[in-house]
Amino acid sequence: MRELRVTILAMSLLLASLTAVRAETSTAADVDAASQAILADPKVRKALDDIKADDAAAFAEQKRITEIASPPFKESVRANYVLQRFRELGFKDAAIDGEGNVIGLRKGSGAGRPKLVISAHLDTVFPEGTDVTVKEKDGMALAPGIGDDSRGLAALLSLLKSMNANDVKTVGDVMFVATVGEEELGNLRGVKALFRDHADIDGFISIDGMEISRVVNRGAGSHRYEMIFTGPGGHSFQEFGLPSAIHAMGRAIAKISDLQTPSEPKTTFTVGTVRGGTSVNAIAAEARMTVDMRSNSMEELLRLEARLLDAVKQAVAEENARWKTDKLTVEIKLIGDRPAGLTAEDSPLPQAMQRAATALKPDAPVTFAGASTDSNQPMSLGIPAITVGGGGQGGNWHSRSEWYRPVEAWLGPQSALLTVLTLAGLEGTSKPTLVSRQK
Repeated sequence: MRELRVTILAMSLLLASLTAVRAETSTAADVDAASQAILADPKVRKALDDIKADDAAAFAEQKRITEIASPPFKESVRANYVLQRFRELGFKDAAIDGEGNVIGLRKGSGAGRPKLVISAHLDTVFPEGTDVTVKEKDGMALAPGIGDDSRGLAALLSLLKSMNANDVKTVGDVMFVATVGEEELGNLRGVKALFRDHADIDGFISIDGMEISRVVNRGAGSHRYEMIFTGPGGHSFQEFGLPSAIHAMGRAIAKISDLQTPSEPKTTFTVGTVRGGTSVNAIAAEARMTVDMRSNSMEELLRLEARLLDAVKQAVAEENARWKTDKLTVEIKLIGDRPAGLTAEDSPLPQAMQRAATALKPDAPVTFAGASTDSNQPMSLGIPAITVGGGGQGGNWHSRSEWYRPVEAWLGPQSALLTVLTLAGLEGTSKPTLVSRQK
């Protein structure tokens, strides 16, 4: 009898724990109910109207931000401008952290739970000295970085402005962040520092892109390498027979180009840059190349990486064997590491964004996609994250001919507002659908 009672007690505790787990998990019905209640709220309707009315000012802000150069690892001038704007819009305690991120915390009524981050990145891919003057042509604004991610920053500021102007209060805390190091060899240093220093973040949204009906919920992981081939070098005629660093690199490139990768999960590679040699009549003593590998699957990324690195080593061995020497070597340096990750389509963040986009633009079906963005880092940590568009139309990203058109641009900050409120909860109207990870 005692054993039966113990068994029944154990089953009761198990059922209670399962019930608790279900109670802490937001369902599609929860997201639907919250979304509908928020859309019906008068303050929210007014905030949405204000965002649309603010569209021209937001576009002017976008152009102003674009003309503040923000090269890789030199984002401080733009960061200080965004800090100033944060403070002007109500974040009196906003600050720049040790990595260079600009952070402002908008507290809710729920004792800090859940905590949601909404962000955009400060940096561009363009080197110092690039002309970032915005030019107008055929209804387009043209400038390096005009869309990526000046639009995201402008949408972030428009969102904050409308929430504060209409006294829109959330249950959870909402942290507004402008990150550094999203592009190129920045290696996500800003968002990595954010999650290192703030262990209580429950969800993350990055505004990076244009179209609100495209939701990035898969983080494409990437590994980037620099390969430095080194040999003795010499005169092309007098010392013919020595191994060439450039020839070895050429062998490596040929082998890499023949690699096969799966189309699903999408897995890619490229030799991005090459340089080396001293003159046309010299056996090259040094050659360098950089390689980018990406995949929506960390397993496939690691499989590709092993094959690619082996191909480089084989190339060196073959060049040495060709000239019966061992004087040629290669140094392989990891210069970029972005983890892969996934936020399930049926979890609250993608669902909340889907409801918001559908409410604002019902004729554009929402699609889910993969990309490499700031959201990679939280996804890899098991923290739900998505990347969403800031509104408008744009193209030629990462080129000096980048362009932007403010076509229905207000939809970006509007969809961000609805998504934030659905996840963080609107005080007096809806509960948060983002689940706090804190006990």
